Amino acid sequence: MLLIIGTMRLPAENLAAARLIMRRMAVASRAEEGCIEYGYAEDLFDAGLIHVKELWTDQVALDRHFSSDHIAEWRAAWPDLGIGNRDLRVYDVDEPRWT
Repeated sequence: MLLIIGTMRLPAENLAAARLIMRRMAVASRAEEGCIEYGYAEDLFDAGLIHVKELWTDQVALDRHFSSDHIAEWRAAWPDLGIGNRDLRVYDVDEPRWT
């Protein structure tokens, strides 16, 4: 499995507009074959900092995701939303263990 985790930043005043397209992105991504988990979370203490977490079955599923129409729409919205300082990392992970 592939775990993508990280952050991105946008001006806090753009959060309302960003939520709309982020919701469309999350709904479409969660419907993709191979997507186990896909989510965004606003940082409680740093306005405009968004935490990203995705879990994919394999590289094939992730590659399909990267070539999807909804990710193209999402990326096209970045300049207007002021999205920058993206720091996303991909990790190979095994099955989860419960603590």
